[in-house]
Amino acid sequence: MTTNTSLRDWVEQTAKLTRPDRIHWCNGSDIERDELVQQMLGTGDLIELNQATFPKCYLHRSNPSDVARVEHLTFICTPEKEDAGPNNNWMDPAAAHARIDALFAGCMQGRTMYVVPYCMGPINSPHARCGVEITDSPYVVLNMRIMTRMGTPALQRIEQDGTFVKGLHSIGDLDPDKRFIMHFPEELSIKSIGSGYGGNALLGKKCHALRIASFQAR
Repeated sequence: MTTNTSLRDWVEQTAKLTRPDRIHWCNGSDIERDELVQQMLGTGDLIELNQATFPKCYLHRSNPSDVARVEHLTFICTPEKEDAGPNNNWMDPAAAHARIDALFAGCMQGRTMYVVPYCMGPINSPHARCGVEITDSPYVVLNMRIMTRMGTPALQRIEQDGTFVKGLHSIGDLDPDKRFIMHFPEELSIKSIGSGYGGNALLGKKCHALRIASFQAR
């Protein structure tokens, strides 16, 4: 699905870890959006609003245990603790990977793994930065389409530049005791599990555009 070997290898490795039933590379099309909306309406994850007054608008509600950012479970994982900054939680990268990868093991069984290429900013801007979020949440796919330039054009930009931020996300089982958001600035990667809420799941937001971007700017 891509000429970028780094991206292809990462998707394959992630699939081996999370063991999804199927893999879908997102193209950002209207057809893809409509299919996801119908899928989520069918499962009850979306509730259709009055289409006469709010066309193409839907209600999505988070789980009652998953309704806010979790600052105490959010970590910056750098080799040196002082590089995490004075206001962030720190964890050693090796320890962080081991801890969160144990939760990712087999977490997507029975689900679809979505590969979401996105661009933060205009596709052709030299200042824009790209990433790929792997997720098992169709809600994330729909919202990344709204918030970023998502799909085939972003993938083409990634293939042109050769670099991207890696974001791995799963809603897991929504157990608050198995919820973490880990950032690895020197690896340009993010791992988030156990939440489907806002900035915990849409990794282009605070995770990439704030925390990883701050490291890149520095």
